[in-house]
Amino acid sequence: MRQSNTTTLARPALPPALPLGRAARRLAVLTFQDVTDRQAFAAQVERLQRTAAPVSLDDVERALSGGAPLPPHAVLLTFERGHRSAATEALPVLAARRVPGVAFVVPGLVDTDRPYWWQEARFLVEQGGRARGLSGRTPGDVVAALSALPDPDRRRSLEELRVTARRPAPGTPQLTAADLLALRDGGVELGNHTLSHARLDTCDGYVVREEVAGGHERLTRLTGEQPRTFAYPDAVFDERVAPLLRGLAYRSAFVSDGTLFDLRGAGGGQPDPLRISRLKVTPGTSRGMFDGVLSGWTPTARRLRGAVAV
Repeated sequence: MRQSNTTTLARPALPPALPLGRAARRLAVLTFQDVTDRQAFAAQVERLQRTAAPVSLDDVERALSGGAPLPPHAVLLTFERGHRSAATEALPVLAARRVPGVAFVVPGLVDTDRPYWWQEARFLVEQGGRARGLSGRTPGDVVAALSALPDPDRRRSLEELRVTARRPAPGTPQLTAADLLALRDGGVELGNHTLSHARLDTCDGYVVREEVAGGHERLTRLTGEQPRTFAYPDAVFDERVAPLLRGLAYRSAFVSDGTLFDLRGAGGGQPDPLRISRLKVTPGTSRGMFDGVLSGWTPTARRLRGAVAV
């Protein structure tokens, strides 16, 4: 069994940079998607080390099971959708600063150059692709409509776009098996983000099981270890997933709902480890917004996109 990397990760002394209060009793789980600017990301990690307390998934799971409490202003870094930049851009920064993290992997895309379905759909519409009920819409509107469709209808419409577009979507280099091992060995925990990143609330029970269990099995084959943490695709929580995760011995699961996670649970009771809140940030998030997110304030997506990097 692999020894945990987290025991060797240094935790710096913390100046009182953020206000005490409710945030001091809560966990901020920050989630990045595609890390496009390593320098900006490095500045954010440096800022986080100065103003907060980076913790590992082990720390979080121990606290949730009644073990040692987390320090004030605890922050866990996560990466979702399995973007390869978690390995190529984020990992060198985290390893150099000995900061732990969690990368949620889409196992069905590992070792492929298949684009994400929403990227493919947008490109195909731009190339004249058509599908029943979606004609005349902008690429962004088509992606939104596809996301809301039942999963079989989404797949069928996507195939129609492929057939009618002038040319196929270009490939997108995805994480490789070697990348996964590099992340793991660099102190980044690997989590299951479903087999193909299907939006689970649009899937029937059979597909939900295939997405969760299939992703679990493939990630286990790729790394030689069973994942123990999960992230719900598209920030959509689905009640049917929790029993599957418990049956596979998962200890934590995350949903991006834009809030801090209350370590005391509802009404001061036990918090739900299979529904841990996350806040989305980007390498372009400004210093003020970044500190605000750490303290529980969530700016709009538009303002985050237009921000200047730390």
